Amino acid sequence: MPQSEILFHQNANAGIITLNRPKALNAVTHSMVKLLHAQLLQWERDETIKQVIIKAAPGRAFSAGGDIRDLYERGVAGNPHLQFFWDEYRLNAYIKAYPKPYIALIDGIVMGGGVGVSFHGSHRVAGDNISFAMPEVGIGFFPDVGGAYFLPRLPGEVGLYLALTGNRIKMDDCLWSGLTTHYCSSNDLAALEEALCQSDDVEALLADYQAKPGDAPLNQNLSQINQAFAATSLSEIFAGLKEMANIDATAEWATKTLDVMKTKSPTSMAIAFRQMREGKKLTFNQAMQLEYRIVSRVLVGTEFYQGIRAAIIDKDGNPDWTPDNIDSIDQGMIDAVFAPLSGEAGTLGGELQIE
Repeated sequence: MPQSEILFHQNANAGIITLNRPKALNAVTHSMVKLLHAQLLQWERDETIKQVIIKAAPGRAFSAGGDIRDLYERGVAGNPHLQFFWDEYRLNAYIKAYPKPYIALIDGIVMGGGVGVSFHGSHRVAGDNISFAMPEVGIGFFPDVGGAYFLPRLPGEVGLYLALTGNRIKMDDCLWSGLTTHYCSSNDLAALEEALCQSDDVEALLADYQAKPGDAPLNQNLSQINQAFAATSLSEIFAGLKEMANIDATAEWATKTLDVMKTKSPTSMAIAFRQMREGKKLTFNQAMQLEYRIVSRVLVGTEFYQGIRAAIIDKDGNPDWTPDNIDSIDQGMIDAVFAPLSGEAGTLGGELQIE
């Protein structure tokens, strides 16, 4: 892999990471994961590095996720790329525990793997153009890279709502929900970056650059979200939305939400529902271990490859989900997805202990 896919340099007090695949929406590759982890280890030991900044090359996206085309090609060839996720999840956990300020400057599309290299840091700065989503249930996958931990901890049932719909949200919602910690006008992000490089007080500097957000649409819909998604099962959520769709005050929101969810993989939604409920009780490292169990099973199934085929290979938008409705989901199969792995050692490799 050319080194230019991800760039590293030091500017005064800061180590700077630049995701540098703008034509590929900065999709995160396996090599990028390994290079980033190695660089962070080096900077942790470097006393001249006081903080780390991660940003993206100019373009539409901070990072639109992982390199799913590569994952698809390996999987259909009979060689599922589980090592990618092992290394990616270890990196996610390392970023979460990083001992120095880890500041993500996020201005553009951020999904999946892009969330994993940014949202677990200590400071998450949204620009005007941020567009966040965890859309994995739409491609037969599940909201991983720590989704089991951070999504259930959003206000009310917002995390489950985002996990099951894959809906995109903008800057105001990101800040209101706590997904991001700060908001800086896109026009000021370059100046903020330079100031951070010189700064000895990250908190004070970010406060100086903090801009005022607007109203959050998620907050305006919070009562409906909580009403529908507090249910104890996926089928109850669907039933509740159908009932709400017949009530004038909530009909439009409920109908739109229901229509979106009907396009998703029933199996993936069932996995995500349980993942969110279990994740709320777990530490971050336990959540990552849970996700590794899930991905180990998903990669040898069919839904993920069917979803990618329909989305980016054939681009017919017509995945053949199996089963194709939530009433036919085999609960025993879902239980098997969450079962501990054979020979599970309790670690996610190397430096990182999983509780």
